[in-house]
Parts: sequence; C-alpha cells; structure tokens
Amino acid sequence: MLATQTSVSRSAPPAPFPQEVAIECDVTKIFYGDFLAVRDSRVSVPKGTITGFIGPSGCGKSTVLRSLNRMNDMVPGFRLEGHVHFLGEDVYDASVDPVVVRRYIGMVFQQPNPFSMSIYDNVAFGLRLNRYKGNLDEKVEHALRRAALWDEVKDKPKASGLSLSGGQQQRLCIARAIATDPTVLLMDEPCSALDPIATRRVEELMLELKDQYTIVLVTHNMQQATRVADLTAFFAVDISHGGRTGYLVELGETAQIFEAPREQLTKEYVRGEFS
Repeated sequence: MLATQTSVSRSAPPAPFPQEVAIECDVTKIFYGDFLAVRDSRVSVPKGTITGFIGPSGCGKSTVLRSLNRMNDMVPGFRLEGHVHFLGEDVYDASVDPVVVRRYIGMVFQQPNPFSMSIYDNVAFGLRLNRYKGNLDEKVEHALRRAALWDEVKDKPKASGLSLSGGQQQRLCIARAIATDPTVLLMDEPCSALDPIATRRVEELMLELKDQYTIVLVTHNMQQATRVADLTAFFAVDISHGGRTGYLVELGETAQIFEAPREQLTKEYVRGEFS
C-alpha cells in the first residue's frame, strides 16, 4: 500500500489530501557539478490532483520538476541526494531505465515543441517508439480528443504539426504526451508562450485531464495556480552563503497557501512583495 501524503513545511499541520500518493519526492540536495541548485525539498503528489510549483526565478522549481522523471540526467554534472518514489518504486534505482520512467511520467515543456512531421505522426511518435501493437489510428484519435484538438485537426491529420497555432501546438504536445497512457504529466510553464485565450484553453484542459492523470505544474503565474492547482508548493532562493540555492518553503492546499500561509516568506511572496 502506498504511503499517504506527509507535510513538508517546517511548521506544517497534518497534510491535506490524505490519499494515495503518485510521487514522493525527498530532495536533500541537487547539484550541477559543484553548484548546489536545490536543498531540503520534500513534496508528495497525491494521485488525481494538480500540484502547482510557484516561486521566483532560480528557486529550483523546474529543477525539482525535471528530477521527477529523470530529465535532469541529460544535464552534465547533475547529482541528486535523496529519492524520488513513483508508486512506491525508486526511479533512481540503478536497475531502472530512465526511458521507462518517462513513459509513465510524461513531460510538456515551456515552449510548444512539435516535431517536424505530421500531426498524426507527432501523436503516434511515442507509441511507435514503445512498439505499440494495437490500433494506432484509434489511439491517436483518442489522444487528440483528450487534448481537445480532434475537432480542429481531424480533417488534416497529415498536415505538419508546425502549421498549427501556438495554442494548438501546445495541445498537440499534450496529446503526444498522453498518447502513451502515462500516470503523471509534468508541465513546465506550459502557458508562458501562449496568448490569454490559448492559456485559458490549456488551463481548462488541465482540469479535464486530472480525472485520468496526476499533474505537476510549474508556473510563474500565481493566478494560474489559484485557478487550477489543488495543492501548491512555494519555493524560494537562499542567497545567505553567496550562492543561489532553491528550497521548499511551504506546501499546502492552494487556498491555504494564498489566503492563510503559515510561513512569513510565503505571505510576502503571494502579496507580491518580491518576485
């Protein structure tokens, strides 16, 4: 049986959402070479929720996010002290293939990044990579429907993914990510390059998708966190030793973080006293 969520704030009361955990992340330290990028950050992500990561630039929220599915393995000098457990399994165990981890913990990036191929082939890419043996057409259509893009592209599946608008391209990337049936979706500022209308559609899509996927969202937009996140983790930057090291300040239900934060630093950030 998976563990229930535990709180991460140093002065936190019993944690919210006492339900099954999808990811348990306990970062003691993250290094890039000799640079200490993140310290003392423990986050539990309950299944079927959206957990938002907020904080100023350089606070480590994207570094922690990318550690959840080992995307940081591709960065020279990356080293994690601590653990990340996905459904109880240690994703950093020597026996675990990081490609398999990313099959179950998908990623949507800040900039829409469709491949230079057709809409259909973009969505089918991961399925083919994983040697999917079922009905490919059916799987592609299902993913496009789940990403709320099917009605806009059903008559042009062979058109280039690059021919779509920015918002459509981001939804295409979401369709590509969910086509392989991941359990968790990581979203690293997925709306930062989009206009307000496209942003609203992606936010609506997140809320629709959380009935099937657990979502972890990095956002600079605090209003976005209040609109879509069930839980919010606030990260800050420690400059006390001359460097810039991110760390987790507080994690709680989103309403509590924004309306009654327990930590003074959280209170100052959500009031806009620094950014």
